[in-house]
Amino acid sequence: MGTLGSLRTKAVATAAAVGALALVAGCGGGGDSATGGGKKDGKVTITMGLFGVMGIKETGLLEQYEKENPDVDIKAEIAGDEQTYYTALQTRLAAGNGLKDIQGIEIGRAKEITETQSDKFADFAGTAGTDHFLPWKQSQVSTADGKVLGLGTDIGPMAVCYRKDYFEKAGLPTDRDEVGKLWEGDWSKYVEVGRSFKKDFKGGDVAYMDSASGLFNAMVYGHSEQYYDEKGELIHDENPVVEEAWGLSSDAAEEGLTAKLRQFQPGWDPGLANGTFATAVCPAWMLSHISEKAGDANKGKWDVARAPKGANWGGSFLGVIEKSPVKEEAQKLVAWLTAPEQQAHIFKEIGNIPSSEKALESPDVKGAKSEYFSDAPIGEIFGAAAKEIPDKQVLGRKDGTIKDTFSQGLALVEQGTARDKAWSTTMERIEKAVG
Repeated sequence: MGTLGSLRTKAVATAAAVGALALVAGCGGGGDSATGGGKKDGKVTITMGLFGVMGIKETGLLEQYEKENPDVDIKAEIAGDEQTYYTALQTRLAAGNGLKDIQGIEIGRAKEITETQSDKFADFAGTAGTDHFLPWKQSQVSTADGKVLGLGTDIGPMAVCYRKDYFEKAGLPTDRDEVGKLWEGDWSKYVEVGRSFKKDFKGGDVAYMDSASGLFNAMVYGHSEQYYDEKGELIHDENPVVEEAWGLSSDAAEEGLTAKLRQFQPGWDPGLANGTFATAVCPAWMLSHISEKAGDANKGKWDVARAPKGANWGGSFLGVIEKSPVKEEAQKLVAWLTAPEQQAHIFKEIGNIPSSEKALESPDVKGAKSEYFSDAPIGEIFGAAAKEIPDKQVLGRKDGTIKDTFSQGLALVEQGTARDKAWSTTMERIEKAVG
């Protein structure tokens, strides 16, 4: 896994560049067709719309498929920002034009897609060779009547990334197994360790954790019901899981245990580079970002320990547009890209944890280590965490929006707003955002 950071750095640059071209190109080729693909002179062209670093293009899988299937030509466009990507996808779904044959679907959008756009996507139910996914993964992109709108790519099991050198300066254990035992089974123990860290740390102005919202997300995503119940009703304002997470995260904020740096927001990357915090709740896909932004100067200072409880943050799917002129060929490609062997390959190259139960058991995954993170056995750590994720994951239409709004609310607490006032403001913002 020593090449993980450099590969992801190249992948991010590629994604950003291609994403910019995609936005300039607009809907792209396809003529009068709803999608850009088609058949001509015995050649099949399949178009793909992706976002971020899904690992599908960046790890050479598309070239491999074309080599094994010389009559297939794949054209993939990648938007660096998922929000921009999804806004464009919604517009094109409404217009019924400009779509790619294969479209990526982020987990936070899955429920909205299944409830409002199911007629636009092909059904994968009963597709041969697709019984290898974790039990709960495919249910996230299935409709009430059993239609399956895509196949899973990665998932986001949680761990805690921590700075060994900082723990040593606070008189805390540095061995990853011992660190994990400090907070085993209870997120409140994680905060308690933070109190000890703040009291005993000798080495400058370093916060225990990056943000209150990171802790909040980890706690909420460890439960089957989060912001919606199984009937699709909003429960964000009364779910005891959310209330507990808000309370503990507010404690951390008010006690000065955080660096007040929301993950992936301005200031967080420099915080990684400058070492301004000692821990961050980290899903598997975040490790490559940390290694890239923290840089070579901090290599070997970071390590990975088991999280107090299992949780899932993130993950995506690949869906095929129903009216694609190459629907069958596109579905075949999706099934191949999400097969255990390909998921294991993506993990080996850039660290995205497979949603395939079979891939999780493969030697390439189980035996993987991260050189950057002190040779942490990340395959073992995240593989075990994946099996602790609740079997049922209830999603809602506006999960992504609600998550972001709660993060903004906790940022208010970090900035000095009383938690009750910040809660009221957050509830008002959510009501306005979701209707």
